[in-house]
Amino acid sequence: MNLSEYFERTRGVGVLATADSSGIVDAAVYARPHMMDENTAAFIMHHRLTYHNLQSNPHAAYLFIEEGSGYQGRRLYLTRIREERDRELIEQLRRRCPVPGQEDDDLYLVYFRVDKIRPLVGNGAQAAED
Repeated sequence: MNLSEYFERTRGVGVLATADSSGIVDAAVYARPHMMDENTAAFIMHHRLTYHNLQSNPHAAYLFIEEGSGYQGRRLYLTRIREERDRELIEQLRRRCPVPGQEDDDLYLVYFRVDKIRPLVGNGAQAAED
C-alpha cells in the first residue's frame, strides 16, 4: 500500500518532531499528513513552535501510531521544501472543523520531501522513492 492510500485508510495518532537551529527538540501531536504525491507530504500548521523551528532547521520526523492493539505504524523522515498560505487550498484539505477559540488566520501549508520511511517498531527502512 502506498503512503497516500495508507494515510487515507488508516486511523491513528501522529507526532511531528522538529528541532531549532540549536538542536532543542519539540514534539507536537499532528493529524495525518496530506500526501500531495508519493514523495511529498504536507501539514497544515499554525504559527507556533513547530513552524518556528522549521524556519531555521528544515528536518523533521513524523511518527504515526495506528489505532488498535500492538505497535503498528510508520515513521517518516522529512525535509521541509516550501510553504504557502493559500486559504482555499488549506480549507479543501482540512479534515476537521476548527477548534473553538483557535485563530485560523495564521495557517500555513508546509510541504516536506519524504526522505525515508520506517515501520513504527524495528529497523526496516524504505527509501521514499520506492
